[in-house]
Amino acid sequence: MQQSLPSAFVDNFLGNSPVWYKWTIIGFLVANPFLLMVFGPFVTGWILILEFIFTLAMALKCYPLQPGGLLAIQGVIIGLTTAESVYEETLHNFPVILLLMFMVAGIFFLKDLLLFTFTKLLIGVRSKMLLSFLFSAMAAFLSAFLDALTVTAVIISVAAGFYSIYHKVASGKHYDTSHDHADDGQVDEYHREDLLQFRAFLRSLMMHAAVGTALGGVTTLVGEPQNLLIAKEAGWEFGEFFFRMLPITAPVLVVGLLTCVLLEKFKWFSYGTELPESVRHILEEYDVYMAERRTKKQTATLVVQALTAIFLVIALAFHLAEVGIIGLTVIVLATAFTGITSEHQIGHAFEEALPFTALLVVFFGIVSVIHSQHLFDPVIQFVFSLELESQAPVFYLANGLLSMISDNVFVATVYISEVKDALVAGEISREHFEHLAVAINTGTNIPSVATPNGQAAFLFLLTSAVAPLLRLSYGRMVWMALPYTLTMSVTGLLAVIYLL
Repeated sequence: MQQSLPSAFVDNFLGNSPVWYKWTIIGFLVANPFLLMVFGPFVTGWILILEFIFTLAMALKCYPLQPGGLLAIQGVIIGLTTAESVYEETLHNFPVILLLMFMVAGIFFLKDLLLFTFTKLLIGVRSKMLLSFLFSAMAAFLSAFLDALTVTAVIISVAAGFYSIYHKVASGKHYDTSHDHADDGQVDEYHREDLLQFRAFLRSLMMHAAVGTALGGVTTLVGEPQNLLIAKEAGWEFGEFFFRMLPITAPVLVVGLLTCVLLEKFKWFSYGTELPESVRHILEEYDVYMAERRTKKQTATLVVQALTAIFLVIALAFHLAEVGIIGLTVIVLATAFTGITSEHQIGHAFEEALPFTALLVVFFGIVSVIHSQHLFDPVIQFVFSLELESQAPVFYLANGLLSMISDNVFVATVYISEVKDALVAGEISREHFEHLAVAINTGTNIPSVATPNGQAAFLFLLTSAVAPLLRLSYGRMVWMALPYTLTMSVTGLLAVIYLL
């Protein structure tokens, strides 16, 4: 029987997403104009944010770009924000967009070196607890000097490399055979249980490392974009920023790493899964296979990638240029000296980054609604109405809660601007302003690990190609981040109260 045209439209809308999900999105789009007429722009703005968070939570059902984009477009059409405001918000975050476009692609051209290095680490360290600690600590250290998105891109490349090796072998294929890693139908029956265990093993490593990027990112001026903004408003240089944050960041770092160890030891919150011996054996065989067949040309490629990686660390640590420009330089260096010259080879590197870049611009559209409708103003006014000694802890909590549902860079921008205005107006002292600046920075960086939309690095991980392979959904990320959220947030709050 031939399909009707209305039925074809329904089938095409959001593709292979579940029918209930399609009708939910349609329901949102139909209801929003009526909600605006009944409740006004403030309430409707908050409802739009919750709807967008829903699309993020359902990322494994449908990539959030399309449903989230429809909501953002509607926000402009019904007047919750303007196209100009969206453009200004996007322009303000242009360095982040450049970073995604070029740095993630740059990391793609270092994947041989990364896989070689981390394979040695994975094979050499048999203790899952120690391996998890190393992943988290290394991510924290790198994120203090690099950008969390860059470090997350490295983690994703490593996990995808490990997964592809095992999945290919488990499907009865050779290392150098082309293979669809998303198709479990080819996996041999006796490998299926190990595949499930391997996924859980990689998920836990990914989450430990992702939280590590937050632990390190809060500590330095270059760790997160909002750190630089806050430091600029406060007039702090690299060293002063580090020591201003140290009373909060040092105990949080210790507690975060201790949480990592305890989660692995007691196997709480889906952590503690060991690497199956069959998988370890395959990775060991792969390492031997690659070593035996490594040509001089391939060795030269590894050397070039290593030198490029050293340049990357130095360039980012000393902020020789905008991060995205450094990423473009990495692409040029890592391709020019390794024989990669075709447009197709280079274009493949951008497949991972550009969908997320588009999604991030949609996210800026939602943030523009927050800005245009002043959705955070009641919170700011409430905090300033409190006694001075209560303001820093409440700022920490308010920034943390809002960063869980919004962009932590935007939250920090709004709050530090309000606090700076209060300082200029003579309403608060310079010392109190500095205390509030520390509370804003730590509040936007630490509790925001609670949800994938709290930090760009977490959102990048959720929407990456490796997330569906490892069954790393929004809900699972929230669940696995929960113990970190509790221990780190409480430690940060106590530090703000007693040590600031």
